[in-house]
Amino acid sequence: MIGEAIKTKKIGVLYGGLSAEREVSLASGAAVHKALLARGYDAIAIDVNRDLPQVLAREGVEVVFVALHGRYGEDGSVQGVLEMMGIPYTGSGILASALAMNKIFAKQAFVASGLTVAPYRVLRRGDEIGPLGFDFPLVVKPSQEGSSVGISIVRAADGLAAALELAFRYDAEILVEQFIKGQEVQVGILGEEALGAIEIVPKNEFYDFEAKYTAGMAEHILPARLPADVYRHALETGLIAHRALGCAGYSRVDLLVTAAGECYVLEVNTLPGMTALSLLPEIAQGAGIGFEELVERILLSAALKINS
Repeated sequence: MIGEAIKTKKIGVLYGGLSAEREVSLASGAAVHKALLARGYDAIAIDVNRDLPQVLAREGVEVVFVALHGRYGEDGSVQGVLEMMGIPYTGSGILASALAMNKIFAKQAFVASGLTVAPYRVLRRGDEIGPLGFDFPLVVKPSQEGSSVGISIVRAADGLAAALELAFRYDAEILVEQFIKGQEVQVGILGEEALGAIEIVPKNEFYDFEAKYTAGMAEHILPARLPADVYRHALETGLIAHRALGCAGYSRVDLLVTAAGECYVLEVNTLPGMTALSLLPEIAQGAGIGFEELVERILLSAALKINS
């Protein structure tokens, strides 16, 4: 959208929602709303429930900044509502959102684009596990949750049953992956540019929910400690992954980078966190883009993705 035109629009910041990541979304949305007000926009914060269409109509919302995370917000559901209502919105469209949220289909898209992913197996409720084709340690995760909800690292066979039970609490379809030892690196994408890559060194076994959202539980190193050629490869990998799913506006791509310089794609977050501890704002800051400017640039990319 053109900057001057959007200044006259009523902006709705969608946050909260119905997913397991509700509390994180409340923090993201509050920060985004504050930034938009500081930049002079007519913005209201809307805690999303099932009456969202009625609320949007009642409030006269003309453009939406989606600050939701997880199911019903990041999976294409809200995007479909907004397309039906003809309200331009930030971030990726219906298909890209759904693909990114479903780790199984996302992996297939990554492989089709020539990217490297960890060997994996899909399990559904009632499936016989059988031979996996790879050995311990393993990573067990729900197919459609974010913020590391329901994820376990399994070092030996006696821990597998509990990990499967935990993952199945969140999804009827789960992934069992080969554990890849490497640096946890996240690439920030804004528009069609990879802004930079940040390295995460968690105090827990991996970058879990606690490490993501508790101050002091993870060290953030910007730029990521990678040789120059590997750093460039990480940025290129992040941008290819973003494009492989058809993402728009912005995203954060999670990688594991091995000592040999291989970049394994874990997932693409189409609506990355916008909290005080979030990584995309930190990457943007390293690229000279402050938080308010980042929020405004994302807002200005708002559009309908169907017939746009």
